[in-house]
Amino acid sequence: MRRDIQPNERAFSSKEVAETVGIATPTVRKYGQVLERNGYEFLKDGERRIFVQSDIEALVALRDTPNSLDDTAKELVELQKERLKESNQTEIAISDTYETLPHDPNQLKEALMIVFKELAATREMNIQLTNDMSQLKTTISRLQQDHHIISSTIGNAAQKTNAKIQKLTEQQTNHYETLLQQEKQKTEQLKQEIQLMRDEQKREWSSQTDFNQRLEEALQQRKGRWGKLFSLFGK
Repeated sequence: MRRDIQPNERAFSSKEVAETVGIATPTVRKYGQVLERNGYEFLKDGERRIFVQSDIEALVALRDTPNSLDDTAKELVELQKERLKESNQTEIAISDTYETLPHDPNQLKEALMIVFKELAATREMNIQLTNDMSQLKTTISRLQQDHHIISSTIGNAAQKTNAKIQKLTEQQTNHYETLLQQEKQKTEQLKQEIQLMRDEQKREWSSQTDFNQRLEEALQQRKGRWGKLFSLFGK
């Protein structure tokens, strides 16, 4: 039985604890199971856990621990046991105080006034804590919105960058294909020019061959005529 809870201390649901600690609701249940497995005591409404401020501090310790969850849970259980011992001692002291309450009405009135003042101060402190929690929730909500805006901005910038990269890639591809097509056309044109030069050279060779043949025939004919002439002089 837990006796370390103060009168009128605020209780939190799992969802409220998740928002306060900054973890998911399933993680709250997981941490609660780890703590109970190692001997930690929670207030319960049936099977539902009811959290108070000291429980939230324990969950924060589990969230931020560099050690294993079970090792940290064991340390938290020891701290809770110490708090329970101190609470038991306080209850004994309070019982003794009731036995020694003054019987003088004036003294009793003064004692009650002191108690009322302490209760009023506690109430004001609770109101201040409630306001602080409200402001903290507002700040967390704004931070979440800012995070969403930043994430959206980064996502949009990434999309624009990818679009630019894709556009540049397409431009480079088109430019390369254009250059390749131009080179093909130049190569084809060069082949045609070379073929024309070869054809022209063949025609020149053929013409030269014909000329040489005619020249040789003409020389042969002249040689025959001169031979006849020389034969006449020889007679």
